[in-house]
Amino acid sequence: MIRSVLRSLPTAILAPLIWLLHWLPLPVQAAVGWVLGHLLYLLVAPRRRVVHTNLRLCFPELSDAERGRLARRNVVAVVRSMLERGVIWWGSEARIRRLVEVRGLEHMHKLHEEGRNMILLVPHFVGLDVAGARLTMELDGVGIYSAQLDKLLERLLMRGRLRFGNQMLLSRQEGIRGAVRAMKTGRPFFYLPDLDYGPKESVFVPFFGVQTATIPGLSRVARLADAAVIPVVTLMKPWGTGYVCTLSAPWTDFPSDDAVADTARMNAWIESEVRQRPAEYYWVHKRFKTRPPGEAKLY
Repeated sequence: MIRSVLRSLPTAILAPLIWLLHWLPLPVQAAVGWVLGHLLYLLVAPRRRVVHTNLRLCFPELSDAERGRLARRNVVAVVRSMLERGVIWWGSEARIRRLVEVRGLEHMHKLHEEGRNMILLVPHFVGLDVAGARLTMELDGVGIYSAQLDKLLERLLMRGRLRFGNQMLLSRQEGIRGAVRAMKTGRPFFYLPDLDYGPKESVFVPFFGVQTATIPGLSRVARLADAAVIPVVTLMKPWGTGYVCTLSAPWTDFPSDDAVADTARMNAWIESEVRQRPAEYYWVHKRFKTRPPGEAKLY
């Protein structure tokens, strides 16, 4: 996904740029990201069209001009977050702690002290990798990764997720059961719920009023591991001054006996969070690529 946004900048060129930028104060990095983001908004037309399609589907009440401004802000936020990954790839632990304010950390520690299994529900806001790096400083966790065609990019992404503590990363091919076993040893599961993985094992539930292919994995894993679900959202502070990672209280009455209803509840929660900060969601992803039988393609 990252390469699709920065298609004109191969990782072999981009990585040294990110390494150089990570030495600079975050507001300076943010300014560079603002300039590059506006440039790439103009240059990377295919991904710009994806963003516009997503915003048209999800915010029909906005005018074309309003959606255009939101799309530009979104691409800038995505590019900024990519450049600022240098801090979590190469920055010191002390610097990351200064830049990432964590709220609600007591929810995670309380469950851990009680010996409860837990899932950190982390939708695709642009700060999710920052949240991952910061929270690994608190507890050793487990996550699932998707193999990248670009192996240099894959090594960099894994570097950021494995730097601190004794983290565990499982390939998507290893499936959910490995994550369940890891949770039962006391590891929080860093779960990213909102990508389109195709029709296999997906159910269609609403997201911004659009029937959206969604894996009902959250309900399934919570039941298998008898795990509590802690929602986690990470947003950018103004003027490139850092990030705020917010952990909310564990969900009650979850999972239910209806996995489809649980998945609809998850999407409704994600939608409510996105509506508060729509420019920082990953609209560059083809979230509505898989359509119900008989429906036309949207991209």
